[in-house]
Amino acid sequence: MTGTVFSPVPTSVPVRPVSSRRLLSGVFALLGVVMAMWGARMPAVQAAAHLSPGRLAIVLLAAAAGMVLGLQLGGRLAHRYGPARLLVGPAIIFGLSLALLGTCRTLTSLSLVAIVFGLGHGLLDVGANSAAVNLERAYQRRIMSSLHCAYSLGALAGAGLAALTAWAPYQVLFVAVGLLTATAAAAAIPLIRSAEHLDAPAQPSPAERDETPQLQRRTVWLLGFLAAACLLGEGAAADWSAVHLHTLHTSETIAAAAYAAYSAAMVVGRIFGDRLNARFGPTAVARAGAALAATGLGAGLLIGSAPAALIGWMALGLGLSTAVPSLISAAGRGGPRAVGAVAATGYLGLLLGPAAIGALASLTSLPIALALPVLLAAAVALFAHRALDPK
Repeated sequence: MTGTVFSPVPTSVPVRPVSSRRLLSGVFALLGVVMAMWGARMPAVQAAAHLSPGRLAIVLLAAAAGMVLGLQLGGRLAHRYGPARLLVGPAIIFGLSLALLGTCRTLTSLSLVAIVFGLGHGLLDVGANSAAVNLERAYQRRIMSSLHCAYSLGALAGAGLAALTAWAPYQVLFVAVGLLTATAAAAAIPLIRSAEHLDAPAQPSPAERDETPQLQRRTVWLLGFLAAACLLGEGAAADWSAVHLHTLHTSETIAAAAYAAYSAAMVVGRIFGDRLNARFGPTAVARAGAALAATGLGAGLLIGSAPAALIGWMALGLGLSTAVPSLISAAGRGGPRAVGAVAATGYLGLLLGPAAIGALASLTSLPIALALPVLLAAAVALFAHRALDPK
């Protein structure tokens, strides 16, 4: 089997740490809820602060800068102190900064708090993913896809909550969700302290040192590039799927359903991802999935009908659903710093991809610009084996 090499679990641990898995699933779900809430109510934030699109872009850039900083810093902190320590403080920062964003009314205040919000997100993301790598190794079977599924389910729940409470002022929602997030993180301190296998052993066993291959720098960069390619597709779905359907003369309801279809397909793929990886290996699953993503969305763009477009976006979500979890697992062979580097590079694709598609669309057309995620998904299919196979 290709992918992450698991070391034997010590005989003193007779059962798998199920409680730790549930705890970590909650952390991933929390990340999804908060990020979906922030994104879904963005138009209300823009209107309340009277921001032009350019000024709103400054706020989003500030959050992105804070997140990239948090990802890089988080890798170093997790390497030195263990990722479990990044599951409380950053979560509290994450929640309180969301609450503060609900009180900001100026570009300056929004930008400053957005930096802190992004910083908390980045630190928590590295902590969660690095802990997931350690927990997956202790489990002796693949669980990364199910953990990322918890994130996707949290994002769906957050988007649904934002839609159901669209009548309420976003300030109330941000403050309530933010304070609940911070409170839940503080209340989880005893659980995190007693959780098993979230941190790697201080001194790896001889079997771990001998059997776990280390990552070369070029492999880390390749993992990061492939993560960026996958997350660019996610950004394209979030920002351009509805617009794409709208250009095909669909109703607003059908257009809005495009991202929901993409997200639902990704959840389904991640539910079954661990089983597929265990049976066929993450390399084969990632390559087949990426090929499905490229073929499905590419066909939808070429056919140019609304049903074909919906199926194409679903194929993109289903095809890419297991790729990022597998890439994070592979990055775990290099430790938390490698996880942070791969995550940071990947999020650049998520953040910059939609803007790149918009620029291409202004020069050509939207269907031609959306060929970018198609080509990148094809690149994942071609090069995944070089990154995921142990060296």
